Amino acid sequence: MDINTYQELLKELEPYGADLIAVSKNQGIGAIMEIYQAGQRMFGENKVQELMGKQAQLPHDIAWHMIGHLQRNKVKFVAPCTTLIQGVDSQRLFDELARQAVRQERKVEILLQVHIATEESKFGFSEVELQAFFEGITLAEWGNVVIRGLMGMASNTADQAQVYREFKGLHALYERMGRDFFAGIGGFSILSMGMSGDYRIALDAGSNMVRVGSRLFGPRG
Repeated sequence: MDINTYQELLKELEPYGADLIAVSKNQGIGAIMEIYQAGQRMFGENKVQELMGKQAQLPHDIAWHMIGHLQRNKVKFVAPCTTLIQGVDSQRLFDELARQAVRQERKVEILLQVHIATEESKFGFSEVELQAFFEGITLAEWGNVVIRGLMGMASNTADQAQVYREFKGLHALYERMGRDFFAGIGGFSILSMGMSGDYRIALDAGSNMVRVGSRLFGPRG
């Protein structure tokens, strides 16, 4: 963990007004505390059990983001200990989150994940599915779920022009969904795009939240 790298990254993000999610998966408590003591408060985990364990051991002012694929049977565990669930990638997962949010009597803030990459292994709504989702659900049906924006992962490719096109397409979709469905609601303000290898491209394409792990902590164990 290099604090200078952390400070340099914050300076890179500043002109874009973008938030940093420090991806702490597979990192020990000591490494997380080091960056916490440098000022970082938003951390991302992709496994429910690991997130719950760290949340119990670390300072309570940390905002935990669930950034990995979330199974519906794990929703009841992760909902109480997260600030934002990124990667809500299906109607069925959304419905389960809505049920658990009401059952637990709490607000659950989420991002909807859009599939923008060429890899079939990545999750998310297609553009058509996302449009249908918003057209088919009323505000009352959202219940205690608060939709804060969109998230996406670009293709794992060395073709930077392709990565930029994918991110730029998601940015356009984010803006359109905001205009069409949130004009009178507000709160739809997060576009989470970009990881250690492509966050600079994502920022240029309009991202206002990046998820960075290996650049901060070094290679994961």
